[in-house]
Amino acid sequence: MLEAAHQFDPGEGLTVPAAPGGHGGAVRDVDLERARGAGRIVLTGIAGDTRVAEVYQRFPIALMLPEIADASSKEVVIVNASGGIAGGDRLDIEIVAREEAAVVVTNQAAEKVYRALDQPARIITRLKVCETARLAWLPQETIVFNGARSLRQMDIEIHSGAELIALEWLILGRTACGEDILGGHIADGWRIKKDGRLIWADGFRLTDDVFGQLHRAALLSDYKAVGTLVYFGPGLDARLGSLRDIAPSLECQCAATIVGAIIIVRVAATDGARLRRGLRSLLEQFGEELGAGPFGVPRMWSC
Repeated sequence: MLEAAHQFDPGEGLTVPAAPGGHGGAVRDVDLERARGAGRIVLTGIAGDTRVAEVYQRFPIALMLPEIADASSKEVVIVNASGGIAGGDRLDIEIVAREEAAVVVTNQAAEKVYRALDQPARIITRLKVCETARLAWLPQETIVFNGARSLRQMDIEIHSGAELIALEWLILGRTACGEDILGGHIADGWRIKKDGRLIWADGFRLTDDVFGQLHRAALLSDYKAVGTLVYFGPGLDARLGSLRDIAPSLECQCAATIVGAIIIVRVAATDGARLRRGLRSLLEQFGEELGAGPFGVPRMWSC
């Protein structure tokens, strides 16, 4: 169903400063055509059968549901038809998994955040995992270009009997292309609630005056690709042990810990290609540990 009558705004009130300095008569982001995209999908499941209950999409966002033979879960692919994210864009995504749904959500390709003139882009994602549903949020990388300005907010609601993996990862300039990030404003935030109670909040922020210092050992050192993976589900202590056993085999730096009722995994690499290989291996090995379902490497990562 296209353009259903549904509205949501999980990121209302969040702000990122505009670029410093006036533009006089120069073109600003608000003077140009900017994206106002949204996508919402609700999935339900029973007896191993996951079905779509509701879909809403607004250009340039489209939600694709490829038919995959012998799949043990439903795969949702988010398409951004604009080809990237620019200053002043606003994209809202909401995924709801109910009952016994098993869902993996990814995107069609790496997302790109381009240089902004003076305004930030806003990317708001809301995940809700109810009852005994299983949801894997596994997008491909977000590539940040010099001068990009963005706010990404991840809001997650989980039920005690549900299971979740959620991943976000950033590439701060493509090493193979000789790209370097000299300025911009990148803000990423996470808020996770369990049964209505906030159990974890996290923020990552890079500003114009910080980019030149990122090479310092106390910051990112020589790492230009970083990510966070969150796991919620049964047997946390055993899952943590498995992740720590996996970590030394990866082609990236990886550390995991338990915070409250969730496992937090941090990953970092010197370039995006190494981080992608490390994450693929992590998901392959951890997915085997979790068994049949949505928690392996999304098929779209290989397309």
